[in-house]
Amino acid sequence: MSEYPVHLEVTSAQNPGVKHVVKLRDRRHRDRSGEFLIEGYPELLRALAGGVAPIDLYICPELFLGSNEPALIAQAVDRGARIIACSEPVFRKISYRDRPDGLLATAKHHGASLSALEGIQDPLLVLAESIEKPGNLGTILRSSDAVGADGLIVCDRCTDSYNPNVVRASTGTLFTLPVIEAEGEETLQWLRAHGVRIAAATPSAEAVYTEVDLTGPLVIAVGTEQLGLSERWMSQADIQVRIPMCGVADSLNVAMATTLMLYEALRQRS
Repeated sequence: MSEYPVHLEVTSAQNPGVKHVVKLRDRRHRDRSGEFLIEGYPELLRALAGGVAPIDLYICPELFLGSNEPALIAQAVDRGARIIACSEPVFRKISYRDRPDGLLATAKHHGASLSALEGIQDPLLVLAESIEKPGNLGTILRSSDAVGADGLIVCDRCTDSYNPNVVRASTGTLFTLPVIEAEGEETLQWLRAHGVRIAAATPSAEAVYTEVDLTGPLVIAVGTEQLGLSERWMSQADIQVRIPMCGVADSLNVAMATTLMLYEALRQRS
């Protein structure tokens, strides 16, 4: 007897639920439905730990990589998830990975507002303005979680936080800290009202990032891959810093630059 209930078995890629899952790769369908995808054991485990309640959990036991999947599935059932067992061809149809591990869920967006950051003592925040590549946004999330940052503010978004590749690149850390999507002016007013200094990373700054004070209430602001931060954030920054570049490139990848600055802030705060 199975260690978990199976509510539906699907062997056809023409199943309406399968078509819905495939459409959730598209941002417009995610925005319309209010749902997104979580694929992979670590990502689902962190989502459940972060309070996410899956709607449907699609499984393919033939693709499981270990022996812990039944416990995770049982936990999803306890949260109200419907378990849908798929044939391997169907699961490979809905998966967005080259090597799927047999677990993929749909869930409702659970975005936070700036009010989620209220009351934090000496917050360390990250502001990501108009990041275009999902992998970069996911990596920034992963680094923010690694240093114990208090939240990530996605301003004037190009990539939405629930893009499947953001979830994947973040390894599920999307669910471990507040992620706020907000407009730039709203965010700037909130930061000023709460006494949070703005540290802007830019290759044109004179000060090196290790030579400035990154303690106290602080947001590390980083901008688009091609153009960097907009004039709004550069003109409002309390601190402008650069990362030394000794080769022919004039700047680092935005996710790598964010990681370096976060770890310097952590070093100063330790």
